[in-house]
Amino acid sequence: MAGTTSAGGTPLSSLFRTKSVEQSIRDTEEPETSLKKSLSALDLTVFGVGVIIGTGIFVLTGKIAKETAGPSVAIAFVVAGLVCALAALCYAEFASTVPVAGSAYTFSYASLGEFPAWIIGWDLILELALGCAVVAVGWSGYMRSLLDTAGLHLPQWLSGTHNGDFGFDLLAALLVVALTLVLVAGMKLSSQVTGIVVAVKVTVVLIVVIVGAFFITGSNYDPFVPPSQEVEGGGGVHAPLIQLMTGFTPADFGVMGIFTAAAVVFFAFIGFDIVATAAEETHNPQRDVPRGILGSLFICTLLYVAVSIVVTGMQKYTELSTDAPLADAFKSVGHPFWAGLISFGAAVGLTSVSMILLLGQTRVFFAMSRDGLLPRAFSRVHPRFGTPYRSTLLLGGVVALLAGFTSIDELAELVNIGTLFAFVVVALGVILLRRSRPDLPRAFRTPLVPLVPILSVLASFWLMLNLPAETWLRFAVWMLLGVLVYFVYGRTHSRIGRGTQAGEN
Repeated sequence: MAGTTSAGGTPLSSLFRTKSVEQSIRDTEEPETSLKKSLSALDLTVFGVGVIIGTGIFVLTGKIAKETAGPSVAIAFVVAGLVCALAALCYAEFASTVPVAGSAYTFSYASLGEFPAWIIGWDLILELALGCAVVAVGWSGYMRSLLDTAGLHLPQWLSGTHNGDFGFDLLAALLVVALTLVLVAGMKLSSQVTGIVVAVKVTVVLIVVIVGAFFITGSNYDPFVPPSQEVEGGGGVHAPLIQLMTGFTPADFGVMGIFTAAAVVFFAFIGFDIVATAAEETHNPQRDVPRGILGSLFICTLLYVAVSIVVTGMQKYTELSTDAPLADAFKSVGHPFWAGLISFGAAVGLTSVSMILLLGQTRVFFAMSRDGLLPRAFSRVHPRFGTPYRSTLLLGGVVALLAGFTSIDELAELVNIGTLFAFVVVALGVILLRRSRPDLPRAFRTPLVPLVPILSVLASFWLMLNLPAETWLRFAVWMLLGVLVYFVYGRTHSRIGRGTQAGEN
């Protein structure tokens, strides 16, 4: 169907009214809500690398090697990369078919209907807001460490909430405010800032690989796959959902430990999907967005594998640090200079991660606003910069307060479940849109449909089941709140819904 909506006459069918791809593209041409096109395939690849290379490579490599997989963490990164590749192939087809801001939200509106689209949009707002705040708090910790080294010390009450002591994380909040202003000033400036930051942290990662390779000791790889150990952990809501459902107990080390590790290190790849949110601001989205998604994922997988091999070769996995494994590995071989450089690179690198997460969130919010599901005032673009400045300023302020006032270690897992849920929806959407709109031009086509999307759904759902039950409960509460907001506001203000009613009257 090429029409604007597929809604029927009943209230139930109106929940699944779809917005046609043609209408989505026409909406991008309205002067007041049209985003400025300024990005290339290289810009998108830089964005992808900028958001993926962060705490995962600077922290997660050592933590998972020591606690879960040993040197075989390199294999776990390959497994996680393959799971992400399945999702990336689905994202690439949608982004080349529907080159509109909003990523999974926009894709869902075209294939599954309005209510599922609202749910996924509401999910993405939570995922990206918390993700940005979590990374900003992590960046603040690195910066405080560097300031302490320089003899400058922030008072405790301006260093965030720690061990139950209330405080305000000034550095985290200031970072989000600064990045908000950069995003308002324009996508090209954002991509230039990101390019500089990405160049710095990729250089640091390459230094780890090249310099660290000279300090590898072969005996540190023995055994490459350590003997399996059954995990002893608490039950209840803190246990993985699959353990509560089936009695299955995950294992550390051994072959099963590799897959357990893959479920964890998967989250080091979170962010490649944000490239799709910038489709509307790309000169040639049909060609460049798939290149940006798949290119950034491929580059980051190679870097993750290389770093994990070097680090576990430099220092025995049982002795690795779980806080700063790369820096501490160089300290262990008597090279504190390289350790300091890596700490600096980690602090710089997290800057781009925060900015791109905030970028993705503002574009999803903007797309929902343009469709009338959120107040239309937030879909106005700046007359000079061509950016959704109102939604950017609003969300930047909220995330700054969240990062400043909240200790969100437990809530960080909501980022993970939100991302995996989006992966599931996008994969299903590819199958449905192939059936409902086979006529659409697709510059990039996911291979082996429906096999690849089905595998993507199964792999993502398996990782979701490995998350704690309490994460599922929090996610359910946020989703129920979203359902309430939709029925109170979004359903009655939907532009598609109003157009349908007008047509029927």
